[in-house]
Amino acid sequence: MSRKSADKLHLPHIFRPLKRASKWPIWADILARLGLAFFLIAIVVAIHWTGRDGLVDQIDGHISFLDVVYFTMISVTTTGFGDIVPKSDSARFMEAVIVTPIRIAVLFIFVGTAYQFAIKRTWEKWKMARIQEKLTDHIVVLGYGTSGAEAVHELIARGTDPTCIVVIDQSGPRIQAAEAAGCNVLQGDASNDDTLIDVQIAKARSVLVSAGRDDSSILIVLTVRHLAPEVPISVVVRAKDNELLARQAGANNVINPVSFTGLLLAGSAQGEHVADYMADLAAAGGKVQLRERPISAEEIGRSLDQLASGGRGLRIYRGGRPYGFWEKETQALQPGDMIVEVIACEECESDVT
Repeated sequence: MSRKSADKLHLPHIFRPLKRASKWPIWADILARLGLAFFLIAIVVAIHWTGRDGLVDQIDGHISFLDVVYFTMISVTTTGFGDIVPKSDSARFMEAVIVTPIRIAVLFIFVGTAYQFAIKRTWEKWKMARIQEKLTDHIVVLGYGTSGAEAVHELIARGTDPTCIVVIDQSGPRIQAAEAAGCNVLQGDASNDDTLIDVQIAKARSVLVSAGRDDSSILIVLTVRHLAPEVPISVVVRAKDNELLARQAGANNVINPVSFTGLLLAGSAQGEHVADYMADLAAAGGKVQLRERPISAEEIGRSLDQLASGGRGLRIYRGGRPYGFWEKETQALQPGDMIVEVIACEECESDVT
């Protein structure tokens, strides 16, 4: 299996190969720089030709147009063989006041072009390879549409370092938006094996899939599960019939925003504050928050309503099965149990060890 080049992924504020001040293609940018440089050189040629009486040719004493072009090029490049030199005060003044600034500008253009298109890109590729080698325990977001963007913003609001988030999308504007949020970004096809290998998908902490279309999202889930058998995958699907397909493709969590909206609407029919509390639970900016975590050593043997965190235990997962707080299995917590609890917002940053 071939591996794509590693120069697409980058860290924001440090490594930004996708971010360019100009929207022109590379060849147009180079031509524009060269055009400006030769335009400035042409100005110097005109200045030297107009003031050629102030120049002296040490070889034959005659200044031709070819001599002027020759003198301009060795002057602009600061070579200076000394065979043609300014002899009058006015010629020396023009060299010092007008030609020298143009000479510096031309040098900056050539040096800047060489740095931008050769030195900098080589350095960025080398640096990106080092970054990719160290990628581990990161969150990969595949698709930066409405759901993907909201998920990233919520992760950041809950304290996730943006540099631990990698966003893949084929849309340039979406990639720029993810980059502006502080994430690592890679513009490419998330259903392509090489693209996922580039972001070390097998070493990710979790993968969030929101491609905008159910068929695309399910295909991405299949590809991710093939490359990363153990990584948790959450996917957004919009059709009820596709939820089972998404799970069969390998998704651990399937979120249907249409169904969730229906739950909120139904909840609001039971009371005006039910939907508000459900939204509060789901968001980081509310007074309370849902959290899933493994049981701590000191909680072994306790009941679900005696958590060391001070949170309100709602459910445990034991052997892949859920048990509610009213069931007898929650009266004595066991090693390996996963707890779902409600905690106060000020406790969201604390970890139970």
